[in-house]
Amino acid sequence: MDLHGTGRRAPGFVLASASPARADLLRQIGLRFEVLPSKIREDDIDSKGPIDKVVMLSQAKAKHTARSLIDKVIIAADTVVVLGDEILGKPEDESEAFEMLSSLSGHWHHVVTGVTVLDTYTGAASSSHEITGVKMRELSDDAIKAYVKSGEPLGKAGAYAIQGRGGVFVERIEGCYFNVVGLPLPRLVNIFYDIGINIYDELFRR
Repeated sequence: MDLHGTGRRAPGFVLASASPARADLLRQIGLRFEVLPSKIREDDIDSKGPIDKVVMLSQAKAKHTARSLIDKVIIAADTVVVLGDEILGKPEDESEAFEMLSSLSGHWHHVVTGVTVLDTYTGAASSSHEITGVKMRELSDDAIKAYVKSGEPLGKAGAYAIQGRGGVFVERIEGCYFNVVGLPLPRLVNIFYDIGINIYDELFRR
C-alpha cells in the first residue's frame, strides 16, 4: 500500500506499552503492530498537573521507544485516575489497591489519558489527551477485599479495570469508554490525521 501517494509503503506500527488492555483495543480495531514497551521511569517526569503529566509521559515513552527504530509509527499512552485534587496511579500492593478503591467508592472521578503518535520516518509527532468521568457504586469492604484478592486491580490506574471484573463497580460514565480502558480510540484516529496518516487505509485493508 502506497501511503498518500508518496511512494512510501505502509509503515510498521509499534505500541510503546506493556498494557494488555491497550494491545487488546488495537487488535480489536484490526491494527497490525508490535509491542515494544518503553522503560521510562514515571517518577523522572516533572509535571504540573494530571493532564500535563500524562501527555509528557506519553511523549517521553514515544521518544524513548523510537530511538533505534526506522520507518515505524510509535503509539504511546499514559493513564491516571483523578479524584478531587489527588492523582491515583497504579497501586503498588493489595493494601494500596484497597485504599484507592475505598476512596473511589460512591464518588465521581476522572480518567485522564495522554496519547502521543510519533512517525520515525517523517519525524512528525502529535499529542493529545482525553478525560472521562466515572461514577463508582457504593462498595462494601468485603466487595473491595474480594476484588483485590482476584489480582486484577494491581497494575491498573485507580486499581480497577472497567473492561474486566471491575466493570461491576462502575455505575455510570460520561465520555469515552475506551479512554477508561486505557486508550481513547477516536482521539487516537485524530492524532494519526494530525501527522498525515489516514489510519483507515491500514485498518480496513484486506
